[in-house]
Amino acid sequence: MECCPIPESSWDRALRLIGRHDEIGLACHVNPDGDALGSMLAVAFVLRSMGKRVVASFGDRHFAVPRLLGFLPGQEMLVPPEQFPAAPDLMIVFDCSTFERVGLLGANAASAREVIVVDHHPSNTGFGTLDLIDATAAATAMLAEQLVYRLGGRLDRDIATCLYAGLVTDTGSFRYSSVTPAVHQMAARLVATGLRTDEIARELWDRSPFGYLKVLAHALERVTLEGSLVWTYVSRVDRAAYGLPYSELEGIIDIVRRADEAEVAVVLKEDDHGDWQVSTRSKGTVDVAAVCAALGGGGHHNAAGYTSYDTVEETMAKFRRELRRVS
Repeated sequence: MECCPIPESSWDRALRLIGRHDEIGLACHVNPDGDALGSMLAVAFVLRSMGKRVVASFGDRHFAVPRLLGFLPGQEMLVPPEQFPAAPDLMIVFDCSTFERVGLLGANAASAREVIVVDHHPSNTGFGTLDLIDATAAATAMLAEQLVYRLGGRLDRDIATCLYAGLVTDTGSFRYSSVTPAVHQMAARLVATGLRTDEIARELWDRSPFGYLKVLAHALERVTLEGSLVWTYVSRVDRAAYGLPYSELEGIIDIVRRADEAEVAVVLKEDDHGDWQVSTRSKGTVDVAAVCAALGGGGHHNAAGYTSYDTVEETMAKFRRELRRVS
């Protein structure tokens, strides 16, 4: 396994903290993707096998696992945020670059005696009492795998399924520039447990409700090309017409970003509360993480996001201004 730049002293302290506590609260970011939920559940399996009481959650107001992640094992360990310990002695947070990304569990994290942050975002603000952050890792799942081994766990099919979901989603099915030999080596270890990678791929990318096609058509009908920027939006009204949940919108950015003429792609997605979740992608020249960080979010050089409470027009005006600043 490739050496991780996280100091050994930090890993050692993490293991001591985990060993010291019988109940451990696990959290990942709101609107969890495969890397966030998969990493958390993989570690939850190992902690449970160690005899720990495990409580896992994410801080969304409407607590629900996205349909495309419904195949992940271990969801019986999930509880809604209101059932999460108010002041856990130890809380481990996965794939959160900022305190705000913990959502409704922010108060729990603020009251926790110890918070271990496991993350790979270069924009991470270091909000834990112990930070296990490696910005060179292609996915938080790579760090979760290390934690599994360091805790004395072994890969089984359930753990491997969770980690593989994290690895493939955050590498774009091994298409992104973050892919290294270590990524493929990890994939080989996971597949060796007997995973049906074709079934996982089908769940993640090759299924959608019919309504998704209709909403996608609306998004593509209004897509706009402005020089090297391509963007569009999806409103609550668009989704409501076809009963499509917000969680189904994740893949639209990957279609919009295909425009040859564009270096940067943006998709605004209105959530159930009327806020705009802004997804951005870059083909390499522009650091969209810097743009999103200036607007209250974060992420990676080529993939980042943030939340906007403005109108579509105001949101895009602010985005263009920051884009000009970093370009």
